[in-house]
Amino acid sequence: MALKRKPIVAVVGRPNVGKSTLFNALAGERISIVKDTPGITRDRIYADVSWLDKNFTLIDTGGIEPDSNDVILSQMRAQAQIAMDTADVIIFLVDVRQGLVDSDSKVADMLRRSRKPVVLVVNKVDDFDKFMADVYEFYNLGMGDPHPISAVNRLGLGDMLEEVVSYFSEDAPDGEEDERPRVAIVGKPNVGKSSLINKLLGENRLIVSDIAGTTRDAVDTEVTYKGREYVFIDTAGLRRKNKVKEELERYMIVRTVSAVERADIVVLVIDAVEGVTEQDAKIAGIAHDRGKAVIIAVNKWDALEKDDKTIYRMTEKIRTVLSYMPYAEILFVSALTGQRLPKLFDTIDMVSQNHAMRVSTGVLNEIMAEAVVMQQPPSDKGKRLRLYYITQVAVKPPTFVIFVNDKELMHFSYTRYIENQIRETFGFRGTPLRFIIRERSEKEQ
Repeated sequence: MALKRKPIVAVVGRPNVGKSTLFNALAGERISIVKDTPGITRDRIYADVSWLDKNFTLIDTGGIEPDSNDVILSQMRAQAQIAMDTADVIIFLVDVRQGLVDSDSKVADMLRRSRKPVVLVVNKVDDFDKFMADVYEFYNLGMGDPHPISAVNRLGLGDMLEEVVSYFSEDAPDGEEDERPRVAIVGKPNVGKSSLINKLLGENRLIVSDIAGTTRDAVDTEVTYKGREYVFIDTAGLRRKNKVKEELERYMIVRTVSAVERADIVVLVIDAVEGVTEQDAKIAGIAHDRGKAVIIAVNKWDALEKDDKTIYRMTEKIRTVLSYMPYAEILFVSALTGQRLPKLFDTIDMVSQNHAMRVSTGVLNEIMAEAVVMQQPPSDKGKRLRLYYITQVAVKPPTFVIFVNDKELMHFSYTRYIENQIRETFGFRGTPLRFIIRERSEKEQ
């Protein structure tokens, strides 16, 4: 089974209405940030949330401080814009104690025009009997029924979530059996994402048609190359005129999360002249986090003075900064000259196959048995780790379950060792592998 794209839910609201409290209440501690992914842990911009049998990505649009006279209103407009561009459902949070204020109405107008589903949520209702009359005031926004909650006391969250998930489409177009590789081209601003897409589409006359992006404003482009179809997910579309750096960075991360969520394969474009940066690591971390196949395209390769060690040095640098994704494929390209762009399609085909590869249980257990003989499992206080059985349970990314006698003994490093043995046999280039460790008593064998 391949995973369907998770819907994206964004929270919009004035400062101090409790956006972060709601975010934390819904996300719990299960923040979607991988501990060893550098550069991401500071920004809890997005988190994976599960409610009943529904999973979605929650985005916190806050933390923006634009440069303007009416700071609060322009801040909310910026948040609303991010939400409207990227979310499937928007939670519009207001505060029962402050009551209905002018900027709430102005943002409500914007959200209404977006035609996205909006759930109006009234926070800080710690006592439903006492505050209900004040909640009704928010009917004046014309956004339908206000949902009273208390994020701090976790009251009313179930009813609110029921409303939110009711807007998720059961058969999202992305969930269909569409065999075409879905490719997101991501990267910092000005690394040449648009030129790369234009070159891929333009010169080779690959373009077949534009299909409107599902629930978003982005346009996905269908491409045929050598008789095979691909879908490119555009993230370069929105050129926002804004001086504020934080906002742009947050905007970029939110846009990246939303594009990566819809893709199978992520092409991270890096500027050869500038080299690999912390911001690149942040973007790569999002793809790693979400189990996507990854190709790193080092663009503007033609603009670099080179000697016989240049490729080696650049590869080393990328491998060091992105040490948590040694599986990523690296290509040196030029959108300007078209250098190695045909190779990009071959690489997409290869990592796409690896991302969806299945290995039979028999073969996996042979590899594991051999690995255990070559390197004895760790032991602690006289108790040795025993590995009973391994099987693959999912693809995109390939996911394996290993049954052991004691989960605590299965150190990260031994899991990595087993992963390396599997990769040695099957390659799996370009795709992360996931491992789930399950405990079984000796009697159950």
